[in-house]
Amino acid sequence: MCGRYASARKKHELLEEFQVEQDGDPDKELGADYNVAPTKNVYAVLSRVPKEAARAVRQLRIVKWGLVPAWAKDPSIGSRLINARAETLAEKPSYRQAFAKRRCLLPADGYFEWMPVEGEKKKKQPYFIHPADGGVLAMAGLYEFWKDPSRDDDDPLKWLVTCTVITTDAEDQLGRIHDRMPMMIDRDHWAEWLDPKLTDTTQAGRLLVPAEPGRLTAYAVSTDVNNVRNNGPDLIKPLPEEEETALF
Repeated sequence: MCGRYASARKKHELLEEFQVEQDGDPDKELGADYNVAPTKNVYAVLSRVPKEAARAVRQLRIVKWGLVPAWAKDPSIGSRLINARAETLAEKPSYRQAFAKRRCLLPADGYFEWMPVEGEKKKKQPYFIHPADGGVLAMAGLYEFWKDPSRDDDDPLKWLVTCTVITTDAEDQLGRIHDRMPMMIDRDHWAEWLDPKLTDTTQAGRLLVPAEPGRLTAYAVSTDVNNVRNNGPDLIKPLPEEEETALF
């Protein structure tokens, strides 16, 4: 699963990096977050066709991590739908409609996974996994709109926009840390992945290709990341070599 990630790039950097045409939340900006956890607000890149427009427009929106399907009775289900397995997207009722019509990219600097420490039954060592070239990690995601029946139609909180991270089997090098990893979308496929006119899930599924070995790299980090209240760039600093060596 993917349960934590880092997203520290400023909004203007993401607008440029993803060639966004419309800032979906022009009056809001998220601060750098080195410990993004489920239910937090995050940035999502998506394409939608505005009313009376002829084509889709690429947007940057602020959404809540934890997918709430349109049919959900209440939003509490979102905390259980933070990840969606790539293998069953077209089958699961929670994801199949979004997979066909509402795909997005979730920008990240990298993500965290935990590996059991040899000889320690309950101790796990966190690792920060990120693109080897230092670039942005464009995680494949889905998004949904949920209408709150308890609010008036003119209430700005009437609609809740949420997302989930698509995961796949981890490649060999990273599989030793954890058997699952977020699915990346290569830059060459961003436009096609985001295209709302692409509703053929078989064709969309062909865009879900696991990262090639070597694209991502990992190193051990402080266990401070275990606590969601901790934040800051120190969370993604590599452990001193002597401390990492002592783990094995």
